[in-house]
Parts: sequence; C-alpha cells; structure tokens
Amino acid sequence: MLEELKKKVLEANLSLVEYKLVLFTWGNVSAIDRETGLVVIKPSGVDYAAMTADDMVVMTLDGKKAEGELNPSSDTPTHLELYRRFPDIGGIAHTHSTFAVAFAQAAKDIACYGTTHADFAYGSVPCTRDLTAEEIRTDYELNTGRVIAECFSEREIDPANVPAVLVHSHGPFTWGKDAAQAAKNSAVLEEVAKMAYLSENLQAREASKAIQKKHYFRKHGKDAYYGQK
Repeated sequence: MLEELKKKVLEANLSLVEYKLVLFTWGNVSAIDRETGLVVIKPSGVDYAAMTADDMVVMTLDGKKAEGELNPSSDTPTHLELYRRFPDIGGIAHTHSTFAVAFAQAAKDIACYGTTHADFAYGSVPCTRDLTAEEIRTDYELNTGRVIAECFSEREIDPANVPAVLVHSHGPFTWGKDAAQAAKNSAVLEEVAKMAYLSENLQAREASKAIQKKHYFRKHGKDAYYGQK
C-alpha cells in the first residue's frame, strides 16, 4: 500500500539526518495521499540508520492504523490534525533543531530581519500559546495540532505563506507540498532561526514591509519570477 509514498517519506526522514537537524531518534516526517486520505509516517523510536520503507506506518486521517507492524510516531495525532485543518499541505516535518527550539522555549516568534527569511516566509514565524494543563493531560499530541491551527486562525496567517510554526516550550513543525519540501523547510527554518538569534544580539531591526513583500512574492505566487519556468 502506497509503496512509492513510503519510499519518499523514508527519504525525507533520512534527509533530516543529512541536514543535521536530528539526534538519535528525534524528529519525524510524514506525507499524505489526498486521494485516499491515507498518511504515511515514520515509526516511533526507530533508529534512522536502521529504518526501511517497509517500516513506515500508514494511518487513516481519523487515527486508525491501515498498515504497518510498528507503532507510528508519537506525534502522529499532531500531523493528522494539521492535515485535517490545512487541506493544501502534502507533507509535515518535526524536529528539535537547536535554534528553532531556543525560540520556542523562549516563547518568541521568529521575526523577519532580512531577505533570507522573506524568501522563506511572509512575515514572522509564530510561536503558539502554551498548552493548558488540561490540554497536556488529555490528548496532548492532538491538542498540539489544535493549538497550531488556532494560532494561524487567530492571527489570520495563511499556512501557504508561512510554512512553519514554533510550539511553545516544544519546537518546530514545518510543512510543504510533499515530505521532501517539508523536511527542506525544517532546514531553512533552522538557518533563519540562527540568523534571527544573531541579529537580535546585534540589536537589529525588522526588515521593512516593502522588502519582505518583494522578496516573498518574487519567489512565491502567480507573479513569481525567481528561478526557471
């Protein structure tokens, strides 16, 4: 079932190691097949070096295992909620990368200080509110996804324009059209977070709205002109 998608999800998970975003078994990547509504995700606690495509777990959007011998990632309910709430995304990645986590632990948005960030996201990468004790005690991972969706809804942020979020006291989730892009966005987010940390220590000001808009929309949207057609 979904053999090609399993291979792509495996490759995206392994790319987190290549990008130096994960240690040990930390982190996970998933992808959804929108035609069937099935999600392929990394198994929980399996070493990256030992993983194969056959280890990937297939889940339904309502949280039932459709195929796989292993337990899915413990973050699966978060992924499933994001696929339900953000219907245009095709892949999700989660890491505990150092600088992105630092901003999450400080409960700070990553502000846009320059064009590198603006090429990636239109505006700040938001940090969610803290989960309540009740949300943590009951359906923690599901409520993590709900808090992410709530953050984007309340701030009127389009997840297509900002493909990343920081979960308060936890870390980053990123997404994209597929698993590979979601993983790549995790790498870009970490670099952007590192630049923002250094910029704040140099007392930088945020980039102007004009330069943010110019750089984002020259790479994204119907009038984009960056790269080759």
